[in-house]
Amino acid sequence: MVRSKIGQTLQQNVRENSSLYLFTIVLFIMGVGFGAVVVNSLGMTQKQELFMYVSQFFHELTNDDITDPLRSFQSSLGHYLKYIGFMWILGLSIIGLPLILIMVFLKGVVVGFTVGFLVNQLQWKGLYFAAVSVLPQNLLVIPAMIIVATAGISFSLHLIQSRFMKKGGALYPRFFVYSALILIMGVVMTVAAGFEAFVSPSLMKHASAMLLKFIIIII
Repeated sequence: MVRSKIGQTLQQNVRENSSLYLFTIVLFIMGVGFGAVVVNSLGMTQKQELFMYVSQFFHELTNDDITDPLRSFQSSLGHYLKYIGFMWILGLSIIGLPLILIMVFLKGVVVGFTVGFLVNQLQWKGLYFAAVSVLPQNLLVIPAMIIVATAGISFSLHLIQSRFMKKGGALYPRFFVYSALILIMGVVMTVAAGFEAFVSPSLMKHASAMLLKFIIIII
């Protein structure tokens, strides 16, 4: 029953805001592209410094010298919940609209830069590491972020219509739907944080052992 209502809420939200979803997705993809371009604009010294940090991280993974999974889960969950919570607050105000757009773009930049840097330095092995370290949790985080951002943009636009154009209908029902979506995405983020803390380190450990051998060869 609850699952059915959640599905109906998400489907209704997608139908009502299909154009906004498209815009948000395109904005995120633009951020990914920009992040990948930034990698190519880095100087050799900057790339070497970043590569040293990456190499150190690989060593910590192979030696099991990483953060306690429970602490990592709490940290990741706190970060994700603050992120969507901040978006929720921004969506409740008109001036928060451009900030939501900036957050979506910057999230794309971070993903694009991370994957782009790994591929730039480690070729297909970097792509493999990105696939096991960045991709899995982001399969949940990115859609959730896009849903939250689109819902926030939609609610902010309805606020503009209500205050300045005297139309757009009652805000309270939309507020409850908006808040319900945030809570649902909070659950999704919890699952993503759990995967990132308890599953991803094992996947990355196996990948890092292979990458360390490759790093030693190229150094």
